Amino acid sequence: MAWAFLSLFLAVFIVGSMAAVLVYHYFTQNLPPTDSLRNYRPKTVTYFYADDGRVIGEFSHERRIVVPLAKVPEHVRLAFIAAEDANFYHHEGIDIFSIARAFVKNLEAGRIVQGGSTITQQVTRSFLLTPEKTYTRKIKEAILAYRIDKNLTKDEILYLYLNQIYLGHGAHGVESAAELYFGKHVDQITLAEAALLAGMPQAPSRYSPFSSPESAKARQQYTLQRMVAEGFITQQEADEALAEKLVFHNRPNPNLQYTPYFTEHVRRMLEEEFGEDRLYNDGLKVYTTVNIEMQTAARAAIKKGLAEFAKRRKYRGPLRTLSPAEVEAFLARQAETPAEEPLEAGRDVEAVITQINQKARTLDVAVGRHPGRIKAEDLQWTTAYGTPFNKLFNVGDVVLVQAQGPDQNGGWLFSLEQEPDVQGALMCLDLKTGAVKAMIGGRDFQESQFNRAVQSRRQPGSAFKPIIYTAAMDSGFTPGSIIIDSPIVYDDFAHMRRWKPRNYDGKFYGPTDLYTALTNSRNVVTVKLLSKVGVPRVIEYARKMGITSDLAENLSLALGSSGVSLAELITAYSVFPGLGTRVEPFYITHVEDRDGRVIKVYQPRLAEAVSPQTACVLLSMLRGVVAHGTGTRVKALGRPVGGKTGTTNDLADAWFIGFTPEYITGVWVGLDEMKRMGFGESGGKAAAPIFLYYMQQIMEGKPIQDFPVPEGVTFVNTGGNQVCYKEGTVGTGLSEVSTDTGADDFLKSEFSEKDL
Repeated sequence: MAWAFLSLFLAVFIVGSMAAVLVYHYFTQNLPPTDSLRNYRPKTVTYFYADDGRVIGEFSHERRIVVPLAKVPEHVRLAFIAAEDANFYHHEGIDIFSIARAFVKNLEAGRIVQGGSTITQQVTRSFLLTPEKTYTRKIKEAILAYRIDKNLTKDEILYLYLNQIYLGHGAHGVESAAELYFGKHVDQITLAEAALLAGMPQAPSRYSPFSSPESAKARQQYTLQRMVAEGFITQQEADEALAEKLVFHNRPNPNLQYTPYFTEHVRRMLEEEFGEDRLYNDGLKVYTTVNIEMQTAARAAIKKGLAEFAKRRKYRGPLRTLSPAEVEAFLARQAETPAEEPLEAGRDVEAVITQINQKARTLDVAVGRHPGRIKAEDLQWTTAYGTPFNKLFNVGDVVLVQAQGPDQNGGWLFSLEQEPDVQGALMCLDLKTGAVKAMIGGRDFQESQFNRAVQSRRQPGSAFKPIIYTAAMDSGFTPGSIIIDSPIVYDDFAHMRRWKPRNYDGKFYGPTDLYTALTNSRNVVTVKLLSKVGVPRVIEYARKMGITSDLAENLSLALGSSGVSLAELITAYSVFPGLGTRVEPFYITHVEDRDGRVIKVYQPRLAEAVSPQTACVLLSMLRGVVAHGTGTRVKALGRPVGGKTGTTNDLADAWFIGFTPEYITGVWVGLDEMKRMGFGESGGKAAAPIFLYYMQQIMEGKPIQDFPVPEGVTFVNTGGNQVCYKEGTVGTGLSEVSTDTGADDFLKSEFSEKDL
């Protein structure tokens, strides 16, 4: 009998062993190797840096910041171990008791509701398997976890886990989560903060302190009690941590914080060059040319210029009107909103009109808990179109105001604002390298990501004229050449139409030298000049100077009828202060990989476009535009500066492209719909002030420099203005009034003194 039982036992053992081997062989087929875990190269964040090293952008599919385990404090490690796998340092990758407990729970539920996974199993699932909840996957997971535990140390496994784990709201890993929730590095967080994070891995959305604060608090308490039960902390430490008031960090998005249009433009460039996968997953370090202070000045200049534009338009009325009961609720809501506090000068906010003083023509307003007043002088613009003051405002109106500062009575002074309906763009380059120091592509990036500095093609109007005059200076003309400013008609038989070019003011000025014609932006003279120089030659010069957009091959080119980008115009104008050298916009200095190795260096792109002498002639003419022409608004800069206004015939586009010896800056203002902006909204009125505000800010305190002068030129003093000629050309250039030598010398012309 004993032999029978022994034989049966041996048979069962052998069959069971064979079955176990077959099952093991079945489940271990095609299992991934664990060796790859030693070379941990996870998806991580690509950072963009400004010229001073500050972060201006970050891009990733998984926002992860990998940190060595040595940077993770012990209380953080123990918090995760207590919450997720208390026997982590004692089991061999799988915890039989946890699995058995989960098995019973799953049987009771009739489905998989609990995993019982160790930290090692979670690492296995994250790196080597899919997250599906099946018994087959769980068996494979257990086998791999055992192998990982044999091949890696516990600290190596914990390092992988703490950097890989997802902790909600796009944060992968403990460093990213510490930064997201608390604005700290992981080595700075407290026990209370660590316990909150450690409670999140099972269900990050359910235990988010942002969306589910009560559930997050309950999980924090659970983690602390688990730490006490495991002897990691004392009950007193747990109680103190639970009582600690957590301050959550509203982390600003760096992509929107400083240079949104610039950052997005660079992102598009790099995605095209490196591909989306590498840009978003490989943790590149992208070093750019942009300057945050100059960008801030550009944003302020655009805001100020467009606000002034809005106040030249008719007051459109309140944003909305509230009933007395709604007013109280509105102000209470404002007072409780962190975004409304603290109130600071220069900030635009919504206010409610609480009282109207008809006699003093002032308004009492309130913003949250802050009472204030809008003075009469800050309301004068609202009556410019003839509407009486007493019909413009009502108590309960919600209006846009800008905080000016506290008054003497404990309240605030505000100015009434109106949201502009136009867009604006600004771009600034360093003239030595073309490095882009500031870029504004529109009024508000969050409202519209379309970048009007580089993506838009708009008619430049008179801003195109310097290109024509450059070609003319190399075609036998000089600043003193005379063209008759008189009515002229062009017949376009191909399209059966007749064109009569006219000047902006509708007048004609007779014989006019080219210096005067450009500084005062005379259209008729420019059309005639283009006719004499030839459209093909002007287009040739436009290409050499950096214009790449399609150009009309007819005389309408003289009035800037062909759409170009702001970046193209700036490139073309760089030729003048650069004494013939064209500099193209330059956005990135170099790119490094995640290990700090330089993988791409970007060089400035400079090219000779025209001779230094020709460039100097145009430079002096464009300085004349500022000195006494259409750009005199910019003279207030108080240092050497040149530039040109641009206004289209339909007043849909206003430009100013200007430069000092250090920087070239272009400004565009207009409606996206290409509609008329309003009477008188020329480049000198709508765009030039923005250039001035910006340049005043960035040049403040800097030494005054003058433009360099090349050899081979001479200057003629006319009416206090130094006008540059190429040597030997004074009095010899082509003129329309006469072909005699000297006929164009405007020093001898009866028109020169009057016109200059």
